[in-house]
Amino acid sequence: MHAQNQQLLDALNACLASCEHCATACLSEQDVKMMARCIQLDRDCADICAITVRFVARGSEHAAHLLKECAEICKACGDECEKHAAHMEHCRECAEACRRCEAACRQGLSMAA
Repeated sequence: MHAQNQQLLDALNACLASCEHCATACLSEQDVKMMARCIQLDRDCADICAITVRFVARGSEHAAHLLKECAEICKACGDECEKHAAHMEHCRECAEACRRCEAACRQGLSMAA
């Protein structure tokens, strides 16, 4: 169980870092207004990953609620970043991290059930 939790924690932390990086990089893009939705979802995703990693690490009985929300937000963020991935490396990397994290959260949920 610890090894499985470690994979989930690693995915959450990687997604958090990737979303923070993506949001900052989006702020440096020429058309920042076009990136507004991406930045917003990056921030939401980073925040839900941060709180979820804490609940999972402490074995909280409420972790499952957060894993469900985290998977949904990771999907939304990944979908948005995909739209920009062809032209922006930071969005491509973020989309990949979001996909991995979404899958890890869903797997964590299935193990908790």
